[in-house]
Amino acid sequence: MTDSSTPFYETDKAVSEYLLFHYGKPEEQLPHAFGPASALNYPVRCISECLDLEKVPTGARGLDLGCAVGRSSFELAKHCEEVIGIDFSHAFVERANQLKSDGCCHYTYAKEGSIQIEATAEVDSSIDRSRLHFQQGDAMKLPRDLGTFHVVLMANLIDRLTHPTDCLSSLASLMESGGQLIITSPYTWLEEYTPKENWLGGYEDKGKNVSTLDGLKGALEKDFDLQTTKDLPFLIREHARKYQWSVAQASIWLRK
Repeated sequence: MTDSSTPFYETDKAVSEYLLFHYGKPEEQLPHAFGPASALNYPVRCISECLDLEKVPTGARGLDLGCAVGRSSFELAKHCEEVIGIDFSHAFVERANQLKSDGCCHYTYAKEGSIQIEATAEVDSSIDRSRLHFQQGDAMKLPRDLGTFHVVLMANLIDRLTHPTDCLSSLASLMESGGQLIITSPYTWLEEYTPKENWLGGYEDKGKNVSTLDGLKGALEKDFDLQTTKDLPFLIREHARKYQWSVAQASIWLRK
């Protein structure tokens, strides 16, 4: 168990919610026929709807920054020879490594109050799990020996970093020319994670509204070309009658 001083992404509650978010069956995530079914399978859609397979070379390397419990990393491994998943949460990385090792893991998720439902997270059996490596790390202080990548995914990460520009400024040196950078986020800027002076957008400057996409352009356009943007809804279940429905914006960039 964890106490109130434990950072959220290390808690049992977060691990449970994210295992369900990443691996839950549709009927487990959303047992209501009238719910927003188009928001399911978000970690899969971050790859299937954003990655241009024609631009992924043979033997490609992929990097999933903020990989959480790993579903997008496994999806990347369908198209990349090697995938590294990095997350700041030790608890998330521990479960991702269990999924890599065993192909499944058992967990429970909330139904109501203290009532829990037993479930199993499973990795697609067609995926070569040996292609993956998960490690704990800080996206703002990445190891220097990672090498270079043809695909980098940052899903729901930038608005949880203390200094997002520190991460963005390191990406050019990590990517091969022509490599694809996929950034998705609902842009939920909160001062508990990011001091306001470090927000990429969501504020007014000299009478002008600054969007996060504006901030991304300012940080990336020297080394990357923006290809397109698209909306990606997602759904996180807290319990049977409470959900977080959000709409991330995906921006897709090519390394110059």
